[in-house]
Amino acid sequence: MKIKDGFLLKEIEGDCVVIPVGENLVDFNSMIVLNKTGMFLWKELGEDKSEEQLIEAVVNEYEDVDEETARRDVEEFVKILREKDLVV
Repeated sequence: MKIKDGFLLKEIEGDCVVIPVGENLVDFNSMIVLNKTGMFLWKELGEDKSEEQLIEAVVNEYEDVDEETARRDVEEFVKILREKDLVV
């Protein structure tokens, strides 16, 4: 999976916000603010990645996060992205 075209990550006053562009501007009627881990995962999803690859990336990036915690966090993040129709 990867982030659909037409969505950008912007830093606005210290927050990382998902911004729709182009045709998505009309259809997307909510705002998503990401924390540090969400921002990391969003950037990872610039390329096609599986959930397992995302979990591995989180464990490698954050030395204090175990695989179980990473799995739970990634699954929740991906669930939200799918609900908002942000990934393909």
